Amino acid sequence: MTKAHLPAADPADATDAPSWVERELAGCRFRDRRLGQRLRKLLTHMARAIGGSLPLACQDWANTKAAYRFLSNPKVNEYAILQGHFQATRTRFAAVDGPILVIQDTTELSYERAQPRRIGSTCRVNSGRDKEGRYRMHTVCGLLMHSCLAVTAEGLPLGLSAIKFWTRAQFKGTKELKRKINPTRVPIDQKESIRWLECLRQSVALFGAPERCIHIGDRENDIYEFFCTAHALGTHFLVRTCVDRLAGDGQHTIADEMQEVKVKGRHQVEVRSPKGDASLAIVELRYRRIHVLPPIGKQKRYPALTLTIIHAQERHTPKDRARIDWKLITDLPVRSRADAIQMLDWYALRWKVELFHKILKSGCRAEETKLRTAERLVNLLSIYCILSWRIFWMTMLNRVIPHVPPQLALTGLEIDLLDELVRDQGPIVRGRKTLSDYLTKIARMGGYLARGHDPPPGNTVMWRGLSRLMDIELGARIGAQIYG
Repeated sequence: MTKAHLPAADPADATDAPSWVERELAGCRFRDRRLGQRLRKLLTHMARAIGGSLPLACQDWANTKAAYRFLSNPKVNEYAILQGHFQATRTRFAAVDGPILVIQDTTELSYERAQPRRIGSTCRVNSGRDKEGRYRMHTVCGLLMHSCLAVTAEGLPLGLSAIKFWTRAQFKGTKELKRKINPTRVPIDQKESIRWLECLRQSVALFGAPERCIHIGDRENDIYEFFCTAHALGTHFLVRTCVDRLAGDGQHTIADEMQEVKVKGRHQVEVRSPKGDASLAIVELRYRRIHVLPPIGKQKRYPALTLTIIHAQERHTPKDRARIDWKLITDLPVRSRADAIQMLDWYALRWKVELFHKILKSGCRAEETKLRTAERLVNLLSIYCILSWRIFWMTMLNRVIPHVPPQLALTGLEIDLLDELVRDQGPIVRGRKTLSDYLTKIARMGGYLARGHDPPPGNTVMWRGLSRLMDIELGARIGAQIYG
């Protein structure tokens, strides 16, 4: 980042600085003030027991019962819980310069319940054959979550900008409709694909600077309505394309035009085989600005667009893995090999949202909760999203901007505790310690060895260390109240 000074506490007031929970939920507005207080308390409890159950986090029946009541309250929903986090994301967005990548993706959360109808379903899968050899179909109980994660060009996650939960029951009948008419003629608002457009609009409205945003999606996001919506909002997109659309005068396709494009450069990338073996691959780069037409069934409703197609492909197929073959579509101009490589690097950061979902499922163990209704689950998942982002953010701070002051992410009490709990490896003057020094200490509390050849700490040791630190911080505050 060209300007890495995200909002931080003043070092002079660091001891009395509000906790990260207070800062992250400052923008929450409940009609009943007690709901806001309960949310802060619940988030604090859950942060001290990341991956644990609600009873483990709350520690007693009174707090556990209050947590269940909060999650069941009809006045509580995902937007009310995440409203403060969205505003904090906007603050971090405004504090950095340069383009921001808004990465969208969908994940499924599966559950086993005695009454699955109270939650909903995600899909039907083949459960094998019965005794008579017939295939059995099994309905998977669960929710789908579509999230937008704002990330800097260097890979630092600033937070969520939009989120949407749903079950497949809400779109019952869409498949039957597609059997009767051409799928391209089905209105977008009758498809699950509408989530891409809704989250795009919500993100643009939140940030208020559409020209700085590049909305990134995988092949599922190759939707012409999405391109038109981004164009109308004045924002940008970069999507991996899988549809060979009509181009030019409508007598040929994008693939026909790209076959005429000569190789305009080569780029070396590091890849891994299915066994995890690293190797270097050389991809050939082709790119061209193309006049793209809407699908035939939608040409009266949507305009043609002039877009850039980027094709990165290996010349030969390797023996131990699939050949790299990326086709990207964007409204941004690509005038040189460097521009094309930048687009590839930006799209490669799409994996950050996958890591966010991994933390949500593996770290917070979002699929192990025993709540029985979709409404309660959605509210709990919203809290898990804040925790997952926090873990991811702390992990990536250590890699992207390690040399900033520790007050960027830690309070004065947390800094003092870390200095007492984890001794420095070598002589370091306290005033010269960076955020990286203290984040490494947190990771060491979570099992990170911090040897000279070790890579930077990952998400697992960070969430373990953060949980321990919050418990110790609570003990320090209680001790100060008792003994002064």
